[in-house]
Amino acid sequence: MVSLNDIHPLSEFQRGAKAFLARLKETKSPMVLTVNGKAAAVVQDAQSYQELLDRLELLESIAGIRKSMKEFEQGKGLPLKEAFDQLKEVELK
Repeated sequence: MVSLNDIHPLSEFQRGAKAFLARLKETKSPMVLTVNGKAAAVVQDAQSYQELLDRLELLESIAGIRKSMKEFEQGKGLPLKEAFDQLKEVELK
């Protein structure tokens, strides 16, 4: 979650970019940048961003698996052997 203590004007970030980047890397916490007092962007260090993307990918995979399991329980799927047999038939054609 973005901390309300980590909100800074974009101009302040621009003036002290090196220090802000070091802080982002150290804290691993995102920062909100404002323009004219309104939130305009969220910045975070590259490693934390990659970890966020990895988590999102995992959650999407889990959601897909759950959806597939539910569809199979509703009779919308095929048993594994039958699915492989159909794939082999397609390959042979």
